[in-house]
Amino acid sequence: MAQPRKLHDRFFKQAKEEGYAARSAYKLKQIQEKRHLLKRGDRVIDLGCAPGSWVQVASEIIGEKGRVGGIDLQEVNIEIPPNARTLVGDIFKTDAITLLKLATPEGQSPRLADVLLSDMAPNTEGGAGGLGDHFRSIELCRRVLELAPSLLRPGGNLTMKVFEGEAYPQLLKDTQKMFSEVKGYKPEATRDVSREMFIVAKGLKAGVSMAPPPPTPGLAKPPPAPREGWGR
Repeated sequence: MAQPRKLHDRFFKQAKEEGYAARSAYKLKQIQEKRHLLKRGDRVIDLGCAPGSWVQVASEIIGEKGRVGGIDLQEVNIEIPPNARTLVGDIFKTDAITLLKLATPEGQSPRLADVLLSDMAPNTEGGAGGLGDHFRSIELCRRVLELAPSLLRPGGNLTMKVFEGEAYPQLLKDTQKMFSEVKGYKPEATRDVSREMFIVAKGLKAGVSMAPPPPTPGLAKPPPAPREGWGR
């Protein structure tokens, strides 16, 4: 029997107390503690940024001289930190220069970002346990890898969420072709019943591009846009 989904756990309560938009803030905090992806002054692009918790955490780490640019199908309704900007848009339709400008401090010229974040997931029903959810999650991650060479400087870092399943090992191998150091990591803040995993990749290799993916069972084209944004 499937375990019931516990919505109001200690991370949910802690997020409320500390002013974060969602409990997912602690996933990025734990990834940062473990892998040190972000540093002061970085330019960061957050793909699928709503409700804004990762924007909040990243903005704290990079400080006032850094910049976070976020995009999501949904509007971010929290108060945006001074060193961040967000845009309502679709990552399958938005060009790289628009995203780079979001991550550019006032008065400076756009350049490739230092860190690329993605907490995206397809909007799911019943806790993201289905095969279709897994493959749609893989498609989102492949879009992140496709965008990475146009958004991320050589040597830059990435983390992206994926639902584990049969296509996960190949996704991990393809990420390893593009980055010098790649590991899967499941933060403590991830719910016990969740199949989500975070691929953490450091050191984008110069001159790489995303190879065409192998055919994905049941998905002849990219997944349709979720009804309410890239789900959490």
